[in-house]
Amino acid sequence: MKVALLGGSFNPPHVGHLMAATYVHATQGVEAVWLMPTFHHPFGKQLESFEQRVRMCDALCQETSGWLQTSQVEREVGGGGRTVDTLEFLVARHPDIDFSLIIGSDILRDLPHWKDFDRIQQMARVLVLYRAGYPAPNTVGPPLAEVSSTQVREQLARGMEPSELVPAGVLKVAREAGLFGLAVPRFQAE
Repeated sequence: MKVALLGGSFNPPHVGHLMAATYVHATQGVEAVWLMPTFHHPFGKQLESFEQRVRMCDALCQETSGWLQTSQVEREVGGGGRTVDTLEFLVARHPDIDFSLIIGSDILRDLPHWKDFDRIQQMARVLVLYRAGYPAPNTVGPPLAEVSSTQVREQLARGMEPSELVPAGVLKVAREAGLFGLAVPRFQAE
């Protein structure tokens, strides 16, 4: 079995994540894509709770017919949220799976700060997707949507509804939980 891993903070997940996963599933010969929300961000980003980000990822997965799934592996691995540690854990647990790792061209500049990137490349095929605004050599596919979780949070902070950037199911989960400053619906608040 071939599985592509898409890790990230997913704070919140958005259409760019869905487009990346869909592109890889459709063109890279993988049977499944696993979303892996980070448990502890290695660079100390402030995040909504792991449980809430998993719920939002599950809502994003509902946009597909089962090939997109949420993995809570980073909770099991613990530690500092390093990709190499997660991959070592997954390869040991699933020796029958051929893993690919999806990264965006926007994070190529961060690779020197990653722990043991050479080891990561030994355990998984690294697919660098072309994220709009971040051209780089050897990327796969056309430029993907220029959207980020930071952009979504900024819109929410200004009272804007990012419905063109975040699937409705994800926004519903965020609203019901009062995440990112969204008001909890009245029927739940009472």
